[in-house]
Amino acid sequence: MPKESFRMGVMAETKRFGTLDRRKAVPKLVGDPKDFLIIAGLAGTLRDTIQLCGPNADFYAIAGTMGSATMIGLGLALAQPEKKVLVITGDGELLMNVGSLATVSVMNPPNLSILCIDNGHYWETGGQKCHTALATDLAMMAAGAGIGTVKTVTQESEFSEAASILRADNGPSFVLLKVKPGNPPKVKVTKDAAWIKQGFRYAIAGA
Repeated sequence: MPKESFRMGVMAETKRFGTLDRRKAVPKLVGDPKDFLIIAGLAGTLRDTIQLCGPNADFYAIAGTMGSATMIGLGLALAQPEKKVLVITGDGELLMNVGSLATVSVMNPPNLSILCIDNGHYWETGGQKCHTALATDLAMMAAGAGIGTVKTVTQESEFSEAASILRADNGPSFVLLKVKPGNPPKVKVTKDAAWIKQGFRYAIAGA
């Protein structure tokens, strides 16, 4: 490969990675987690959610079922039309079931928002690069699936607009947050599924 072509390829790949710190960006985008019923994806996004919600089980963690966060969020949004549902998922987890975006578009729940935290890596399994570090753009896939409101966030000046999108109730929305590779928040993660389930039931009931 010619040296110049190689250099351009490296530059293009570098642009695929975000520069935002997820530990600061996610709380600013979501704000008060009690405004939502939250479905948390795997690994890093679970830690992001625990950072937001604290020790209380005001969210549902999908631990062990990679690819299901968006569909669980869709079902919850359809079952709880008066409440705002937020799915917090990661690039690797969403890639596992990217067709779920098409189903979200077809069902068109006005109260569902998806926040995808994209660090370009499968961080939980050793930091291998995933497709979004190369040529895959999940925001374009969401728009192509038919989701009407889609935004990619790459800098702090876009936080306010993205936060408003997550709270809108005029159809499903999708926000892709490009963050730099790195560790998610250091928080204690409970593995007590029964406790998480019961706590989330209380959150749904408004208790």
